[in-house]
Amino acid sequence: MKSALVALAVAACTAWGQNSSVPKLHGTLTDRALSEQLVHARTDDRIQAYEQLLAASPDDLRLQSGLISAYLQKLRESADYTYLDRASKLADRMLEQDPGNFAALRFQNEIDLQRHDFKAVAERAQAITKYAPSDSGNWGNLGDALMELGEYQRAGQAYLKMFALQPNLGSYNRLAYFRFVMGDAQRGIELMEDAIAAGDPQPENIAWCWAELGDMYFKTGKLEKAGRAYYAAIDLFPGLHRARAGLGKVAGAKGDLQTAIKSYKDAQSIVPMVEYASALADLYGAAGMPRQAREQEGLIETIEKIGKATNEKTNRNLALALADHGEDPGIALILMEAEIPVRGDVYTWDAFSWVLFKNGRLEEAKGATAKALKLGTPEPLFYYHASKIAIAHGDEKSAREYSDRLASLNPRFDIGKMDVSAATMR
Repeated sequence: MKSALVALAVAACTAWGQNSSVPKLHGTLTDRALSEQLVHARTDDRIQAYEQLLAASPDDLRLQSGLISAYLQKLRESADYTYLDRASKLADRMLEQDPGNFAALRFQNEIDLQRHDFKAVAERAQAITKYAPSDSGNWGNLGDALMELGEYQRAGQAYLKMFALQPNLGSYNRLAYFRFVMGDAQRGIELMEDAIAAGDPQPENIAWCWAELGDMYFKTGKLEKAGRAYYAAIDLFPGLHRARAGLGKVAGAKGDLQTAIKSYKDAQSIVPMVEYASALADLYGAAGMPRQAREQEGLIETIEKIGKATNEKTNRNLALALADHGEDPGIALILMEAEIPVRGDVYTWDAFSWVLFKNGRLEEAKGATAKALKLGTPEPLFYYHASKIAIAHGDEKSAREYSDRLASLNPRFDIGKMDVSAATMR
C-alpha cells in the first residue's frame, strides 16, 4: 500500500545516484567516510559493497544497518520481496546482538509496514517516541501505521511532529498524502510540490513524489499537469513503473488506447503488478482485442494462485482485480474479509464495499461505502463504486450525487469504468 511504500521512500540511510560503479572501499572507515564513499553508488552497487564489507566483518552493526537500508531501497525499486526477507534476517541478527538497537527497531517497523502488521508497528513506534522523541523518522513510521489503521487524527499529529522536527521531502510527502486523503486536494498538491522542491540525495525518492503529484493531478482532472509530472518522474528515474502506468492512465483518459496499452505494458515489464494486468484487460477490451484481454485476465488468476500457494492472506489490489475480472468473486471476498480486521483506512473500506457488491451483499456494501466516503477523499474510484452500489439499491438521489462528484474530479479516470458518468451526468 501506498503509505508503507512512502516509508521506504525515506528509509535509506545512504544516498545513491544512477551512473556510478562499485566504489573502492579500503582501510578502516568512519561512518561519515563510508557514507561519503557510497553517496553516489547505485543501489545494486551499494548492496554489493556492503555485502563484501560485511563478509569481512560479520558482526559490524554499522555495516548491517547500511545493508538493510540498501535492501529496502532495492525492494522499493523492484517490488522483489526477497529483499524484504534479507532485510528482515539482518534486522533480527542486529537485535540478537543488541536487543535495544534503535536502528534495528526502526528497520523492524519499516519491514512490518510492508508485511501489513500495522498494529504492531504503531505500538512499537509509539513506545519508541518515549525514549527517542526527537527522531523524526520514527514519528513518520507511527503516522504511516496509523494511516493504514484508519486512525487519521493521530496520524496527522504524528506527521506534524515529524515535520516540526525535520521539514524535508519525507515529511512534506507524508503531510501531502494525509491532506489529500482528508479531502483537501489543493493543499495536498501544494505540499507535494514542496516535497519535490525540498529535494533528496536519492533521485528515486524525488521521482516518487513527482509520480504522487501526477496521481493527485490525474484524480482531480488535471490531465496535462499529470502527464508532465509523470514524465518528470521518468526523467529522474526511468525504472519507476508507477510513473509509466500513470502515463497509461492519462492516455486512456484521452481516448488514446494504443498509447495507454504501451505505457501499461512498459510498467508491467518492470514490475508485473496485478493492477496493471487489470488495467490492460480493460484497455484491450475497449480496443477490440479480446484475446489479449483474456491473457491479462489469466495473469490475474495466476497471481491469485501464486498468492494462495505462498499463503498470502490479504491483498486488496488483487481482490479488486478479481472482483472486476475474476470468475469467482467469492475469492475476492475471502481476501477482503481477512484484510478488513487489520486495515481500517478508507481505501480498504472502498475495496470491501465493491467486493461485497460483486457478491450480492448490497446492504453491507452500502455500509462499507459510507466508511469509504467519510473523509471526502477525492478518489474517482470511490465515487464510481458508490454510484453503482446506490443504483443497485434504487437510490437515484445518492447515485446522482456520487456521479456528480465523480464528474467534478475525473469521470474518465478508467476506461473500464465510464458507464456511471455517461449514464447519469447532466
